[in-house]
Amino acid sequence: MANTKVLAVLALLQVLSLHVHAVSAANHKPSASGTCRVSGVLHGKSGKCKKLNGSDCCVEGHKYPQFRCSPPVSAKTPATLTLNSFEKGKDGGGPAFCDHRFHKDSTMVVALSSGWLRLDGTSRCGKMVRVTANGRSVLAKVVDECDSVNGCDEEHNFEPPCPNNVVDGSPAVWKALGLKESLGEVKVTWSDV
Repeated sequence: MANTKVLAVLALLQVLSLHVHAVSAANHKPSASGTCRVSGVLHGKSGKCKKLNGSDCCVEGHKYPQFRCSPPVSAKTPATLTLNSFEKGKDGGGPAFCDHRFHKDSTMVVALSSGWLRLDGTSRCGKMVRVTANGRSVLAKVVDECDSVNGCDEEHNFEPPCPNNVVDGSPAVWKALGLKESLGEVKVTWSDV
């Protein structure tokens, strides 16, 4: 009788372990519906945040979602285009992740959310992507990461982690798409070239 109870408890623990593993795995990969779930939270720390291009600054103690994935990439991947300067001393923080350089506002460059940049198994550093909005399309070089996991520190301008669906475009990208920088963010689509 005791052995039967022990076996039943072990079977239950194995089922619970499989369930926890499945839930954990689901939080790190896009689901069949093309969504990507929150994989953790970052507790905010405030600091000297440069309020350029509508920067969102971290609030002490606030919980910010982290993402280790991004929605699946397709021929027309929906995204949010945000404005970012990649010049030294501007809101992009340090040098670009991919090439460790700064880039003038007049260059056609973008940063992608972490999952799109490298976490989905495809490195897009240095590659060209097509961004489409407002009836126009432009080609831009991927030079940086919009970090969806880390933030609220000096390296990230004391800004929270990026959402999982961001294409962070230089002022040149915004201008080529005929978009007003004052909008701050716009719905777009993008694809690999």
